[in-house]
Amino acid sequence: MLEKMFKLKENHTTAKTEILAGITTFMTMAYILAVNPSILSATGMDSGAVFTATVLASFLGTVCMALFANYPFALAPGMGLNAYFAYTVVLGMGYPWQSALAAVFVEGVVFILLSLLNVREAIFNSIPANLKKAVSVGIGLFIAFIGLQNAKIVVGGSTLVELFSLEAIEGATMKDAGITVLLAIIGVLITAVLVIKGIKGNILWGILITWVLGIICQFAGLYVPNPELGYYGLLPDFSSGISIPSIAPIFMKLDFTSIPLAEFIVIIFAFLFVDMFDTLGTLIGVASKADMLDKDGKLPNIKGALLADAVATTAGAVLGTSTTTTFVESASGVTEGGRTGLTAVTTAILFALALLLSPIFLAIPSFATAPALIVVGFYMVNQVGMIDFSDFSEGIPAFVCIAAMPFFYSISEGISMGVITYVVLNVCTGKVKEKKISVVMYILALLFLLKYFLI
Repeated sequence: MLEKMFKLKENHTTAKTEILAGITTFMTMAYILAVNPSILSATGMDSGAVFTATVLASFLGTVCMALFANYPFALAPGMGLNAYFAYTVVLGMGYPWQSALAAVFVEGVVFILLSLLNVREAIFNSIPANLKKAVSVGIGLFIAFIGLQNAKIVVGGSTLVELFSLEAIEGATMKDAGITVLLAIIGVLITAVLVIKGIKGNILWGILITWVLGIICQFAGLYVPNPELGYYGLLPDFSSGISIPSIAPIFMKLDFTSIPLAEFIVIIFAFLFVDMFDTLGTLIGVASKADMLDKDGKLPNIKGALLADAVATTAGAVLGTSTTTTFVESASGVTEGGRTGLTAVTTAILFALALLLSPIFLAIPSFATAPALIVVGFYMVNQVGMIDFSDFSEGIPAFVCIAAMPFFYSISEGISMGVITYVVLNVCTGKVKEKKISVVMYILALLFLLKYFLI
């Protein structure tokens, strides 16, 4: 049945590989189950209800990805988009969270229409091949940077970012921040050794071994939890028993009346813009890494993938969470060999189980998942050798795209800068006919420029 549904042989994979890849993807993105409720609860939303909404939206979106497109990509409420929801729309502009949910809902409906009309597919196909490879490389650096930050290997400092030191984090000691940074570095080395040795499931094993080492350190007194700094116990906490938080406080609480129409449209556009290009960037980057693009650089079944993303966003708003999008951490499962929707289904099932076993999943610390993100970044950066830097009109936009993602901390900003640079340089140097730049690229460049002036 699995073979018929997911076409495993056709995609040169096995059920065991797909399931292992799905577990790996979940392990690297399980942090969203803790982070999303924390961010959205700042708006006054019930954190327990947000946890349940996050799980349900992730489950639904990831299953849709498997059924609509048979791809190994997982979805969840997106980082950055949840921060915009909470800190800009609600806390910054002063609108109620119910109105922000309404904006996300409308964005989702617009996305569904754009997906059905093939507008998003046309955008994907219009991006030049070198720029698509650059997106993959940029995402690799971005993922690695996230891993380094999550582990506190790099921290904020006088040079914007700098190597960890106890002085950089007020109140930190070797028994909380210090030991976790050391464990993360050891985890990177362990994962790298497993990769070099060709051990199957190397990234997942790296996560689990690093976590177990942390637990051993906690028992030995080398690691002492310090909740004030965000360092918690590493053992699952079942003191409250097993229960599913009610979603009632936020379910179907959409308010379309509290925001003036003009501002409502601007908010919708901001959600729409970031979600569209984060999703396209993730699909381009991860699909490139998995060799899923065809000879013309197009992704078969992309319509189904984009539709899954749009449906998940719309349903997520009704459930009570911010924009649901395709997660870049899907790259970890792809790196493990995931090639079909069975990987996505496995990840979705684990999200569902998280409702009952949340203490276990939420106990996985960021220093244990950080090595996985860093190693996945390495895997994706190797696409840089496939970019044609000898043609400066191709190489410079690719470089700008690559550099922008980690430096601006945004996949969509990297794509924006890459597209604008590509069009401007080729127009100014008279290479338009030679490159056969599509009309869509001109429209994208113009919209990106307008975005910087208007938003």
